[in-house]
Amino acid sequence: MAEPAEPGAPAAGGGPIVHGFPHLETVQAALTALYRRLSADGVAQYVTSVRPELVDFPDDEDVYLGAQRVARAMVQHFRLPDARMVISFRDMVHAGNVELAAGPEYFVELHARFRTDRRDVGAALAHEVMHVWLHRLGLEFRGTRDNEILTDTVSAYLGAGWLLLDAYREEAAIRGDRLMMAAYKLGYLTPEEFGYVLAKRAFAFGDDVEPWFRSAQARDSYRAGLERARLDLRRPPLAAAGWGARRRYLKDRRALAGGPDYEFHRAPDGTVRVSFPCPTCHQRLRLPCRGKVRARCTLCFSTLECDT
Repeated sequence: MAEPAEPGAPAAGGGPIVHGFPHLETVQAALTALYRRLSADGVAQYVTSVRPELVDFPDDEDVYLGAQRVARAMVQHFRLPDARMVISFRDMVHAGNVELAAGPEYFVELHARFRTDRRDVGAALAHEVMHVWLHRLGLEFRGTRDNEILTDTVSAYLGAGWLLLDAYREEAAIRGDRLMMAAYKLGYLTPEEFGYVLAKRAFAFGDDVEPWFRSAQARDSYRAGLERARLDLRRPPLAAAGWGARRRYLKDRRALAGGPDYEFHRAPDGTVRVSFPCPTCHQRLRLPCRGKVRARCTLCFSTLECDT
């Protein structure tokens, strides 16, 4: 018996778009959960992103055959075995729904607007196929909101979520007899949060997808996320921390006071250790406070230059 359908990314159009990084803690927890469940070697199998030509959907292509083709590209990208996607279209609140059965067939419903506006079919299917991938892996968060953030985060980090960010655009639209600007996006992450995850991926694998964005708003959001992700690489005790952050760190270390991301602990033998999140997978690391040291994260295998 099929399990309940999984709601897909909301199809926003014309309403207010949330910006900034309100879900950052959940996004970082999702990256940690992904590495723990898949391992660093497993994540490394997804170093290549879905290429634009695989999801291009021309207007003269049959809507059902084209949707099946794009869905098959997503299944192959995520290395899903024996997963056949049956696609249909209907009017609904969300961009898509998927029925999480045992397989090998999965029934996906897409919003009726994708019949004519095919630019974001790949984005919607990336989200729905990721639901199947997570379901098969047994990876989920509690609550619909956090689980959808997990879906968007993993989709982006494993090479298909750039399509979801590219679905964010602002363009002229006709409403009744008026011409006005409307904003569109897919996914539960803000545009900047998508940019943050894609930047994390670029740092980890050298896979920069910025040249593929068609939307100017998506490109700007990617750059905003990139700047936020760079901050993670410049937080003490990482050696690349700026002078001001480093000065505060030394003051906190003397007082054994916690900082923005780090905490100090004194062991029974009197030695002091600092714990802080890995800038790649956000697992917390613990190092002795003894000056410059090169550390290796045991989860994602990142090598970190630190000054503890």
